[in-house]
Amino acid sequence: VQLQASGGGLVEAGGSLMLSCAASGSTFSLDAAAWFRQAPGKEREFVAAITSTGSRTLYGDSVKGRFTISRDNARKTLYLEMNSLKPEDTAVYYCAAHNLGTSFTVSAPYAYWGKGTLVTVSS
Repeated sequence: VQLQASGGGLVEAGGSLMLSCAASGSTFSLDAAAWFRQAPGKEREFVAAITSTGSRTLYGDSVKGRFTISRDNARKTLYLEMNSLKPEDTAVYYCAAHNLGTSFTVSAPYAYWGKGTLVTVSS
């Protein structure tokens, strides 16, 4: 599975962005997928995850109520809708697929990673 994230850019605080992650390969629809982010000088942070069918989602505490993860398996695309953006949301956002763990948790490891897309939120 290869992943390509897009949709990042510069937005003012309070604004919105929609990130997309296009997947190749036939197994995307069978796997959980997730978004992570990494701000300059900080460790990578879990943002959100979704099961293969979309029936369950998980969110990091810092984005709950503001971000929404979704997927379209027919289009092999993962989405992250980001609303009420804050300057602290500034980071490179990465999509990931194929949960290597045995359960659907925020700490589950993922096998495949995209290259990331930069989101900058100005104050």
